[in-house]
Parts: sequence; C-alpha cells; structure tokens
Amino acid sequence: MDALLQGAQLVLQPQTLIAIFLASIFGLLVGAIPGLTATMAMALLVPVTFFLEPITAVGAMVACSAMAIFAGDVPGTLMRMPGTPASAAYTDEAYAMTRNGQASLALGANVVFSAIGGIFGTIVLMVAAPALAELAVKFSSFEYFWLAMLGITCAAFIAAADPLKGVVSLCLGLLVATVGINNPAGQPRFTFGSTDLVGGIDFIAAMIGLFAIAEVLRFAGSARTELAVPQAQGGRIFAGVGALAARYWPQALRGNAVGTVIGSLPGAGADVAAWIAYSVSRRFSRTPKKFGTGHPEGIVESTSANNAALGGAWIPSLVFGIPGDTITAVVIGVLYMKGLNPGPTLFLNHPESMYAIFLVFIVANLLMIPFGWALIKAARRILSVPQGILMPLILLFCTVGAFAATNSLFGVVTMLAFGVLGLLMERHGFPVAPAVLAMVLGPLLEESFVNSMIKTDGELLGLVQRPIAAGLAAVCVVLWLLPLVKSLRRRDGAHATALG
Repeated sequence: MDALLQGAQLVLQPQTLIAIFLASIFGLLVGAIPGLTATMAMALLVPVTFFLEPITAVGAMVACSAMAIFAGDVPGTLMRMPGTPASAAYTDEAYAMTRNGQASLALGANVVFSAIGGIFGTIVLMVAAPALAELAVKFSSFEYFWLAMLGITCAAFIAAADPLKGVVSLCLGLLVATVGINNPAGQPRFTFGSTDLVGGIDFIAAMIGLFAIAEVLRFAGSARTELAVPQAQGGRIFAGVGALAARYWPQALRGNAVGTVIGSLPGAGADVAAWIAYSVSRRFSRTPKKFGTGHPEGIVESTSANNAALGGAWIPSLVFGIPGDTITAVVIGVLYMKGLNPGPTLFLNHPESMYAIFLVFIVANLLMIPFGWALIKAARRILSVPQGILMPLILLFCTVGAFAATNSLFGVVTMLAFGVLGLLMERHGFPVAPAVLAMVLGPLLEESFVNSMIKTDGELLGLVQRPIAAGLAAVCVVLWLLPLVKSLRRRDGAHATALG
C-alpha cells in the first residue's frame, strides 16, 4: 500500500500530468495521419524525455502510444485510410459503416472499446505480469511458427466471400514479404539488381499505398466531386455504444484476452493482435455474412484487442527486458536511460515506480475518451471538405509518411506502386486484407520455420514435439478441416433431400 501511495504521488505531480496531457495530444495528431505510426511518434518523443524525470518520461510515452493507436481508427473509419498498422484490420468494416451512415456509431465504438481494452490490458499487466511473461518466454521458433501459421490461416476467414481470391491475395503478400536480404539465409531475393530492394519492401509504405493511395486514385478516376458518404451523421458519437456493449460484451472480452496474450508475445504487437481478433470474431460470429458490409461486431473485438495488446507488450518488457513490440523496444531504451533497468529486480528495488507506471496506463486510457471525442469532433469536419481539396492534402500527408518510413524517395515510389496494385485488386474483386496480413506475418513465418528446421536437423515432426507448439498446431489443423467438414455436411444434406 505504501508503494501504491508513493506511485500515485509520482503520477499526480504537476509536471507528470502536463507531460501526459501534451503527449496525448501529440499521439492523437501523429496517429491520425496515415503513415506516421505510433512507433514513429514514440521515436520522435525520445529526445524530449532527456529533460524529464523518470516517471514523467514513461508517462508521456505511455499516453502517446495509447492515443496514437486509437487515433489511427479515425481516418480509417472516415476515409478508409488507417492511420497506423494496428487499425488496418478493420478499416474496411469501419468505412462500410461510414458509407451506411453510421460513422458516429463506428467512431464511438472505436474510442470506448479502445479505452476498455487498454484498461483491461493494464489490469492483466498488474495482476499477472510475471506469469504471462514466463509463458511468453517459453515461446521458441516452434511456437512462433504455428502462431504465424494461425494468423495466415485467419486470412481465409477474412476473405470468406471468395476464398480462392483470398488465397491469391495472401500468396501475393507472402511474395512481397520475401523481397530483399532480410531472410535467414541472408541472400538477396527478387531484387533484380536494385539496391533499393535489398532492404525489402517497407510495410508502412506498402500499406499506405494499398489503402490510402488506392482511394485517391479511385476518386481521381471517377466523375464525383463530393464524398460518397451521407453528410447528416448526427453529433452524438456515444449514442448506441451502450447497446453494442450489452450485445457484444463477450466479443469485447474475447478481444481483450486475445490482445493481451498476443501482445505479451515478444515481437507480435498490436497489429497482429487486431488481425487475429478480427478473424476470430468473423469465424465464431453467428452472422459471418454481415462482415464486410458495415457490421460492428468485428470492430468491437479487434479495436479492443489492439489496445489491450499495448498493456500486454509491457509484460515481457518490464519483467525480462524483452520488447513485446517496436513501441516497447523504444521504451526499454528510455527505461535504461532513466535508471529503471527492466527485469525482476525492478519490482523489488522500485515498486513505487511500477505502481506509477500502472496508474499512468489507467489515466491515459481514461483520458482517451474525452480526448478521442475532441479528435472525432474535429476530424468529422473532413466530410464537409470538397474532395478536390481533401484528396491532394491526403496525398501530401501520405507522401510525407512514406518518405519518413524509409527516409528515401524509394518509399514514395513503393507507395505509388502499391496504390495502383490496390486499385487493380479491388476492381477485380481481390481482397486487400489477406495481402496486408501476409506481409506482416510472412517474415515471422519464414524465420521461425528455418530456425526450427536447423534445430531439428530438418525433422518436420520437431514442429509438434513441444506442448504449446502441439496445441497451436492442433488449432490450425482444426481450422483447416472445418471447411471440409462443412462441405461434407452440406453434401450429405443435399443427398438426403434428394432421396427424400
């Protein structure tokens, strides 16, 4: 209790509260601009932390990351342009709600369930950090292979309307993930003699192209001059969110759990958590055919997951000094710089600092609701801006984001190329989401498989000899067999009907 009171005193210091306030605004602004990711916001904030006290610095970074992850939902919902990779999983769903005149409900769900997910992840961080971190450390290349395979399998459910085209899109994303020298063998692949391709195709630039630039090109090739979205959206963004919470509370709870567990796995992060949560939501939904038409169920689950993953990612970071994602990788450097060396001794030597970090998480997620409301109110005015003015501005922001992601003009070229590709894919009915998911998980899948084969001297059965790996493998096999079982049942039913 003494440590808790001391932690509360550290958080309630005026300089800490001011830092949290300003960092929240900064995170909202960066996260809402397509291409400027939450990780980039954290990196830009690091120089400022040199002049802050330890808890003040950590508080600013926690608030910045939480706000940036949520803020990416706003442009994704209003314009189908995710601000951060963590928002890409449900961008199409949220934008479909906007086209259906439900932008207020989609945005309200984003901010409320994001805050709830963040608080859930914080509670788990406080209660079960050592236990979950111990589980996360047990994940080796075998478990990561099946985890990546599980995520790849989820792509089939994302593209359930046309599985064949979904598989083609998935293979395209996997092909993109193989480009460059960042592979276990260290050999250049598909570079065609280009030095720019040696480093691979940057995911951020590709994602901006597939979503944002494709939308700009679609507008440029059409005759419309106004946004094809109903303008009378209403002003009460929280109206109807209570009904969603009452109806979809199991999905929100499941998304929180999935996000926390995935986030606690080193290297997974909020974007992987969101993809898996959205896929799980669609797989177990009673109305899977509504997904893709503006159905809030998947949004509730996935937006809960990506914010819960933030708290989960701090579990291995604080307990073992192993970054859970790129955001906590930046934070670990700041912790070392401030003398709060991550590890088990941090809980023993600085318990008040640990409680202060937990309280900062809660404060940041509570602030997300009023701050998110203000951002949504400001951003919704975008709907009234003429498209002839808005689209060039979006193109400008996207170009800045793509250039910042690679620090070269090649990032801009990549963005434009994938914009054309995204436009062609959608015109011919190929879903973009499986390709994006494959680009995220492709490197993890290949690296973990090769490392596993090295450990077992090429013995494939070694992939299922560890208990956790065997469990994940069993889940994958069940998911693979489900379509076959359903097909056989339909065939037997049709045969019985014909005989009757």
